[in-house]
Amino acid sequence: MRKKVSLKYRKRIRLKDFSYKGYWRYFVTISTNYRELYFENKENVEYCVNILRDVSASHKFKILAYCFMPDHLHLLIEGEEEDSDFRKFMSVFKQRTNFLFKKTKDEALFQENYYEHVLRKEEDTIQVVRYILNNPVRKELVAEFRDYPFLGSFVYDLKELFS
Repeated sequence: MRKKVSLKYRKRIRLKDFSYKGYWRYFVTISTNYRELYFENKENVEYCVNILRDVSASHKFKILAYCFMPDHLHLLIEGEEEDSDFRKFMSVFKQRTNFLFKKTKDEALFQENYYEHVLRKEEDTIQVVRYILNNPVRKELVAEFRDYPFLGSFVYDLKELFS
């Protein structure tokens, strides 16, 4: 059996005395189990996008930006209501994706832990969106982010926003 790979480049830090509820914006990175290249497969990405759409609607979160890299997912999300619960959102998203994935692959899609950063300033949002969109360019998967098929937003037309 393969050994779980941890997020070795980032320390898991949760803010003390922070409820993770409300109108906050979060930059999230979730790595695939064993850093497998599951998101090179279009069907796996579409499967996750559909679940992301359902879970974000039911848990009152806007998906401002997402990018499925071959072995990880970047999200920029924002609570839509005072009771939008980030931890519950993440738990349900990972449970649903892992449950169905385990049926076909006999293992979880994502690693147990994830990295999140709470954005505190409006200007941070644009920086994070640019980071997410340019990740495929930095990794030399495409020349321009517009050419990468596995990124987007449920709120904005990112290709128009950054043209």
